[in-house]
Amino acid sequence: MPQLPLDGLLRRAALRAPGAPALRVGAQTYTFGELDARADRIAAFLECSVGRRGARVAVVNTLDADFAAAYYATVRSGNTVVVLNPLLSPARTAKVLAAAGAELAFAPRAAAEALCALPDRPESLSLVLVTGAEDGGPVPGAAVPLDLVLDAVAPAAGSDAPRPAVSVDLDAEACVQFTTGTTASPKGVRLTHRSLVANAVQTALAHRLGEDSTTLNHLPLYQPMHLNSAVYAGACQVLCPDPDPLASFALAEAAGATHYYGLPARLHRLAAADERLRGGGPLPGLPAGPRLTAVLSGGSALNPAAARSLSHRLGVPVVQGYGMTELSPLTHCQRPDGTTGTGSVGTPVPGTECRVVHPDTGVPLPPEESGEVQVRGPQLMAGYLGTEAPPAGPDGWFSTGDVGRIGPDGELFLVDRLGDVFLHDGELVSPSAVERVLGSDPRVAECAVVGWPDAVHGAVTWAGIVLREQGAADPAPVLAEIAARANERLAPFERIRRVEAIDAVPRTPVGKPVRAVLRRSIRTRAAAEATV
Repeated sequence: MPQLPLDGLLRRAALRAPGAPALRVGAQTYTFGELDARADRIAAFLECSVGRRGARVAVVNTLDADFAAAYYATVRSGNTVVVLNPLLSPARTAKVLAAAGAELAFAPRAAAEALCALPDRPESLSLVLVTGAEDGGPVPGAAVPLDLVLDAVAPAAGSDAPRPAVSVDLDAEACVQFTTGTTASPKGVRLTHRSLVANAVQTALAHRLGEDSTTLNHLPLYQPMHLNSAVYAGACQVLCPDPDPLASFALAEAAGATHYYGLPARLHRLAAADERLRGGGPLPGLPAGPRLTAVLSGGSALNPAAARSLSHRLGVPVVQGYGMTELSPLTHCQRPDGTTGTGSVGTPVPGTECRVVHPDTGVPLPPEESGEVQVRGPQLMAGYLGTEAPPAGPDGWFSTGDVGRIGPDGELFLVDRLGDVFLHDGELVSPSAVERVLGSDPRVAECAVVGWPDAVHGAVTWAGIVLREQGAADPAPVLAEIAARANERLAPFERIRRVEAIDAVPRTPVGKPVRAVLRRSIRTRAAAEATV
């Protein structure tokens, strides 16, 4: 692993190929040299305005070039970058900022307005800097255009040499990212220079990124993993903020993308639309371009049937990865050449070990037995905000909270989150496994499964289904038929005993299902039934 601070990834790329394209956003292209120079200017401003090292600075991770520049500039100035999700509710945003103790924030106009309007804005947040304000539009009264302060404090360097590097403890905190909070309240994860740089290298190797690569980013947010790995590899990144999957593939074709990064929820919708349009006959391939080598997905489960459908249409592998914020975040990836077996999330990325242990005893289990997934590697976090507890045991193994099994070839098969599974007559039921069976029914748009408390069996399977064709006066017959068809393919302990129509599956802003919301509702209803 290169012994670099986090911002050293950008400096290294700029020194190697200053004129090479680093980012393309719309019609604008930024070279590595230009991106590095802008990071220098922002770092100079932060040194003047903060006046010390070790402060925490929030940067809203929208798909724009200033996120990348401010992200690296913050650590270059000796401070910690706090990655701020613009899709959070105002209350959650205020809590995140307060927990991190953020003193400044870089945000595009819409996010800056939301920050300035927070009813519970933390006292620590003294300044909001509006990125992209050069278009001349108004900025919130409590915010300041970034370019205005840069011109005053840190004028463009022109042909001057880059700012000299400063000595950095690679095990010091570089970044704070918050977990998505699908099974508990979000936690602030403290990531170091070493863990982030290590994962940039691991991701670039696992995804086979190089200087000739062009990545198309069609995620709703700018995930630092994709930024860091591409910068390490010297690859060009094309940012696509348009949520339309068809538009993103058209852009991938126009840009000559070699790698496409997409959200599972969007890929599922595209695959479902494909099936509806197909009507039993073949459709021409999606616009992907001759250079495309793989579509890569992560963050939540990608249905294998949807992956196969899209792979057939695109003519390239559609692969799945796995990781978590605490691990910077990638730990596993299917091979981009499409040779990984179906259903798994692949093998560990270079330098990473994985094992499965009994959730109660911690004893390692043999292949094919399900238990809690543990991971060990250089990408492990330093710990959580507000606690001094070590992130892993004395032997370095980190417990992920996921249930899975390891196949004979070392591939990891995820079963579910430890907090989502439930017991029926002592047998472990995986909601995800039941959802995959339900989701194969063409009448199901999406679904969610949780355990309904039961005095006899411990819990029985409850399924909430969003029907593709809605509007029926009584959906109960269709729901019963769907459940009966699914039960033919499920084990006795998995079978659906209760089924209801729902309007939508609760999800996080990035598309992960949040079963905890349904569980709370189900438990309340079950308790009410029990008292009748």
